[in-house]
Amino acid sequence: MNKEAPLSIAERDFILNALREGVRLDGREADQLRPLKVSFGEEYGHVKVQLGKTSLIVRISSEVTKPHDDRPFDGLFTIALELTAMGSPAWDNGRQGDLETYVTNTLDRVVRHSNALDTESLCIMKGVSCWSVRADVHITDYDGNLVDASCIGIMAGLLHFRRPDAVVKDGQVIVYGLDERVPVALNITHKPLAVTFHTFDEGRLVILDATRKEEQASEADVVIGLNNAGDVCFVSKFSGSPVDAMVFVNKTNVALEKVKEINGVIDKALQADLAKRGKGGLAEQSRAENDR
Repeated sequence: MNKEAPLSIAERDFILNALREGVRLDGREADQLRPLKVSFGEEYGHVKVQLGKTSLIVRISSEVTKPHDDRPFDGLFTIALELTAMGSPAWDNGRQGDLETYVTNTLDRVVRHSNALDTESLCIMKGVSCWSVRADVHITDYDGNLVDASCIGIMAGLLHFRRPDAVVKDGQVIVYGLDERVPVALNITHKPLAVTFHTFDEGRLVILDATRKEEQASEADVVIGLNNAGDVCFVSKFSGSPVDAMVFVNKTNVALEKVKEINGVIDKALQADLAKRGKGGLAEQSRAENDR
C-alpha cells in the first residue's frame, strides 16, 4: 500500500512550468544523470549504489542446487527485490505493491532475459547439480529511478562476485572454500543497463533520471535497456499517457551514451577495488579464474 501523499496541483504545475522553461528542480539538464557512486564491500558481490539521493545495496550469493528438469545444462539465476519502510515511509514491510512488481519484472527482463549471465557456465553435473546465483536488492533511500539504480547495482555485483570453485570427483561434487582455491568469476556475456525517461506535457518534454517528485508529476515513463554495443534488449512503456514512437527512436542514442558513461563508472570502481585488494595481498583472488 502506498501511503505517500500525492503532489498538490500547485507542485505539479510548478514542476511542469519549470520544465517548459528548461529548468529542473535540482538544476540538471534534461538528459543529465544525477551524481553516481558505486562502491564495493569486503565480501565479493556486495555493492552500494548512490544515484542522487536514491541509494541501495545489492548482495550476490550462490549455492549448489539441482537444475530445472527442462534445462539440465543450465544453472539458475534469480533477482529478488523487496521494498521496505527503510527505503520510504510509503512502503509497508512484507507487502508487495505494484511498484515492487514492476521494478522486479523490468530488472528480470533487462538482465536475466538478455542472458547477461551465462547460465550454462553454472552447470556442474548435467541434470544433477549446478550453481544457483541470486541477486538481492535492498533499497535504503528512495528518491526516484529505482529501475536504473537497481540495474546498476546488479550488474556491478555480478561483475564483482566470485563463487567458490567446484569439481566433480567419483560422481560427487566437491566445493572448495575461498581459502582453499582461488574463487571463480562469473561468465558475463554483455553488460546491459536500463535507462529510464519520463514524459510531460503530452510527450513534448522528456527527461532522464527523474527524482521522486518528477516521477509523480510525469505522464508516462519509457525504459530502454541496452549494452555498450548499442544492442537493445528491452523497451517498455508500462503505463501512463501515450508516447510518440519517435521518442523511443530519438532517446535511444541518448540512452547508449548514458550506458557507456555508467559502465565506465562501474569499471573504474572495479579497478579501484582490485587495487585495494592487491594492497592486501588479494589481487590474485580478485583477478583470475582457475584454469579449467
